[in-house]
Amino acid sequence: MRLSDLQSKDIVNVIDGRNIGNIIDVKVDERNGAIISLIVEPKGKFISFGKGEDTEIRWQSIERIGEDVILVRLGN
Repeated sequence: MRLSDLQSKDIVNVIDGRNIGNIIDVKVDERNGAIISLIVEPKGKFISFGKGEDTEIRWQSIERIGEDVILVRLGN
């Protein structure tokens, strides 16, 4: 799977159903090339001209990668 494939998917928290946003970057372990985390831009950030912070989601928090959505577990 390519980064561009991941970037087209919405990120949804399975705890509350909230759409977190879209992937804008990834952090990669330089030693082995494994993805450490996804950097997600909040929904509507472009429209609100930078309000809100990007969210870093650890790879271990990903529950499932589907065709259109990436389900993550954030919070309790």
